[in-house]
Amino acid sequence: MPRTSPNFIFMLTNQDRTVADAAERLKDVLAAGITHVGFKDIGLPFDKLLGLASAIKAAGATLCLEVVSLDEESERRSAQAAVDLGVDILMGGTRPNIVLPVIARRNIRYYPFPGKIVGHPSKLEGTIETIVESARQLAAIDGVSGLDLLAYRFDGDVEELMTRVCEEVEKPVVVAGSIDSPERMAAVVRSGAAGFTIGTAAFNGAFSGSSNLRFEIETEINVLGRIQPDGQCGSLRIKNRLNPTFIEH
Repeated sequence: MPRTSPNFIFMLTNQDRTVADAAERLKDVLAAGITHVGFKDIGLPFDKLLGLASAIKAAGATLCLEVVSLDEESERRSAQAAVDLGVDILMGGTRPNIVLPVIARRNIRYYPFPGKIVGHPSKLEGTIETIVESARQLAAIDGVSGLDLLAYRFDGDVEELMTRVCEEVEKPVVVAGSIDSPERMAAVVRSGAAGFTIGTAAFNGAFSGSSNLRFEIETEINVLGRIQPDGQCGSLRIKNRLNPTFIEH
């Protein structure tokens, strides 16, 4: 994929669970200028997730759901939840054969995880070669819009993994999980990823050292704005630069 500034998807999650006060936190997220907002399918009862989804859509933001499913039946339920919530992008999961029939004809873009996903919080297992091969196979499936790569949950050369996956597939790659420093964000840009998610790092104030969520997100946006497509940092302060082609795949 071409090396352009990736999309910033803010996840209302901490430690792979939707935060209890997500509806209140959403106000800060939107005020900071974020236009892609997501959450997990665990952490809140479904009626609360419905209200959260409605608020995100009402604000004109792109709605993402990342699923945590360890077996076929839970993945099927998660796919149905995506339909019921009216999400724009369904991220995660590892079973296209289960998910695609559920979301068929629903105008939901689908970004499954390549590689072997274990545990919760999720970890990515395998070698770079096996994960790249998994990415190729998933990307070749009709109905798969892109990939959700848990790069920083991989115990190995993360930058090589990101770069290889982005080079080997023609569909967009989103890097999800544990992007908690300018260095990691710069590595994502260098890899050519189409987007990345931040959740826990923001709630921990990883970039600003602040507990003010809006300030933390604005700091992250400014860091992204200073990173050039080659992964080097400049001095320019730029507000959130989102690539509109990302949500058109």
